[in-house]
Amino acid sequence: MERSAAYGFSAVMRGAFLLSCLLFAAVNRVQRGPYMDEAFHVPQAQAYCQGRFLQWDPMITTLPGLYLVSVGIVKPVAWLCGWTGSVVCSTGMLRFINLLFSAGNLYLLYLLLSKIHQKNKAVSGFQRILSTLTLAMFPTLYFFTFLYYTDPGSVFFTLFAYLMCLYGNHKTSVLLGFCGFMFRQTNIVWTVFCAGNIVAEKLNEAWKTELQKKKDEKISSRKGSFSDWMRILQFLIKYLTSPKNLVTLTALTWPYIILVAGFCVFVFINGGIVVGDRSSHEACLHFPQLFYFLSFTVFFSFPHLVTPSKIKKFLLSLRKHPVQYSLITAISLFLIWKFTYVHKYLLADNRHYTFYVWRKVFQRHELVKYLLVPVYIFSCWSFADTLKSKPIFWILMYFVCLLAVTVPQKLLEFRYFILPFLIYRLNIPFPSLYRQLLELAFYIAVNAITLYVFLNKTFQWPNSDEIQRFMW
Repeated sequence: MERSAAYGFSAVMRGAFLLSCLLFAAVNRVQRGPYMDEAFHVPQAQAYCQGRFLQWDPMITTLPGLYLVSVGIVKPVAWLCGWTGSVVCSTGMLRFINLLFSAGNLYLLYLLLSKIHQKNKAVSGFQRILSTLTLAMFPTLYFFTFLYYTDPGSVFFTLFAYLMCLYGNHKTSVLLGFCGFMFRQTNIVWTVFCAGNIVAEKLNEAWKTELQKKKDEKISSRKGSFSDWMRILQFLIKYLTSPKNLVTLTALTWPYIILVAGFCVFVFINGGIVVGDRSSHEACLHFPQLFYFLSFTVFFSFPHLVTPSKIKKFLLSLRKHPVQYSLITAISLFLIWKFTYVHKYLLADNRHYTFYVWRKVFQRHELVKYLLVPVYIFSCWSFADTLKSKPIFWILMYFVCLLAVTVPQKLLEFRYFILPFLIYRLNIPFPSLYRQLLELAFYIAVNAITLYVFLNKTFQWPNSDEIQRFMW
């Protein structure tokens, strides 16, 4: 890191942490007690603080990573500072853990951007810092900095594992991936993603060699047509059925294989991926979740994905490949028809923004979910178009992980989209400075609105005296 960039990043990190502390104080001033899922997380962490490690709330569906880390930080700090009584492991103290994770995420995002785009000499230190700040302010993640939820810690350990993987420290990556798994079980998918980075690198090397032998075109120009995809599929089958190649890949990815094998043992013994309340978190083939994620990504990345040039390029693609797009449209309509699920939480809890998205958009008319197919197709095309600079097998590996982490979820919950969005956003080419500034301004505005609404626009349910607040 150059000296000027180091000073600039240090200033940004200090400023962001100070701002977060001020907002943290405002949130804790108006919402002192546990809110929403904190009603489960806070008492569980407090039980661990008191040494009652066998106590478990059956309504909690994630593993105890958040509570173990919280106790590991809070108890030594309380001992050093001489704190006793209710202040130790209070709601505010536990929430502060996520403020620390948020600062760690800011630093990790900078390191990841620097590593992933290290060969791009055209990107200035200022642009890297700006993109880092933008991603750290990503609204769905930033909001939960101020509450005691698993998201900031889950993102921290997963990004840390990804960074170690990129630097070739695979044993460390697996250890951090296990920590991420302890925060949220679905993070095992991103352990597979890290292993997939190694496999994709080997596949890309072999594919380039294959093309050179046949004196074919470069790999970067062979993306898109049906015949190209068939050739890639044939190559994959040939490569992955070779015992020699399998031994090589196993030798490279054995730490990840051990963790994934341990996960399979956990699922077998536990009787499923969910601990606690399984009735409300049943897995299903909810294919429209992929469409929701793509729309979510387009919304939060509109400066990069919805531009006049992209729209024009998409329309030209429609004219050039009408048969392919007709087939995609038919498949999309079928998936929406047969695989749309509506979770009871989505319809019942009017404190979440997803409740209003579903009611104001999807429940207006039965045909709305089908009429949105052109939006989904454009979102998918634009999403894939921004990744075209990545090697083909990296793209395939990422999409497999994206499907694995979104499709089985029955509940439409924006928090589930945080990690796939961040990994996508880290890997797309750097946009122009204007678009970066527009994206940052948009995130700041969304954060300001959501925090203002949370703090000031309260309401009450008819049969309850508790104050309710709107949130992601």
